[in-house]
Amino acid sequence: MAGASVALRNVSRLFELGSEEVWAVRDVTLSVEPGDFLALIGRSGSGKTTLLNTIAGLDRPTGGEVEIDGERVDTMSEAELIALRRQKLGFIFQSFGLLPLLSAQENVELPLRIAGVHRDRPARAREVLELVGLERRAHHRPYELSGGEQQRVAIARALVTEPTLVLADEPTGELDSATATAVFTLIRDICRERGVSIITCTHDRLVMEMASRVEELEDGRLVTGHRGDVWGRVQSRERSPFEAPEGEDEASQSLPSLIGADTRNFGVLDSESEPEPEPEAPEEVEDIPEDRWARPT
Repeated sequence: MAGASVALRNVSRLFELGSEEVWAVRDVTLSVEPGDFLALIGRSGSGKTTLLNTIAGLDRPTGGEVEIDGERVDTMSEAELIALRRQKLGFIFQSFGLLPLLSAQENVELPLRIAGVHRDRPARAREVLELVGLERRAHHRPYELSGGEQQRVAIARALVTEPTLVLADEPTGELDSATATAVFTLIRDICRERGVSIITCTHDRLVMEMASRVEELEDGRLVTGHRGDVWGRVQSRERSPFEAPEGEDEASQSLPSLIGADTRNFGVLDSESEPEPEPEAPEEVEDIPEDRWARPT
């Protein structure tokens, strides 16, 4: 199976919020070759998810062109977009998006059911569940699965229709680091084996290291530069405020400088010039007569 190719030319997306105009994406041009693994990085609100939705046809650009395998996505009708998503696209979401009343196998079968596949539906669902190592969990509902298992069900659901392009929006955002490593290694290996193209939005350093390409969005614009430049910017942004500056040993930093304490030196006042405190007046003590608590006669 050959992966899909994607081409974006001067893509922009403008949102009008009352009298305010917000450019979520602005003049983005990039291409993805078949089998590529592209990681889109950037701060929250930089336009990553909007760009992903534009590629999927879930949102239409204000300007520019979006193509998948040479077909213009931005000019397709709604019926054509539905057919495109059913035939070529697989989606993986941060929050898994599993239906709670359906079993793992039924969740995986759902895209096939919507596409009108009847005959091979159970067999194909079991095949991809086995691929992600969850064949024994096929009849468990989402609340009976761990976070990593739920995401693996979501991966199986994305792959059951045999897409040529997988779009993943923060797929490891709700997972611990060990589970995130296992999940994305699985996505990468399966897609590489099947020749599927991947575009993912991420903040995860592991995903950036796995990707064949990394592109950065900043305020809706694509930041130009080599992979090393992008990686350097990410590292500098993630640098801890408690980390020693470059060229300085962490051990040489004093505790006050680390916590931002006031290190100004105030001299001790001369004892002769220090005013003596005024003597405190003795407190008045109420004289309580001995017969105060006597029973009245």
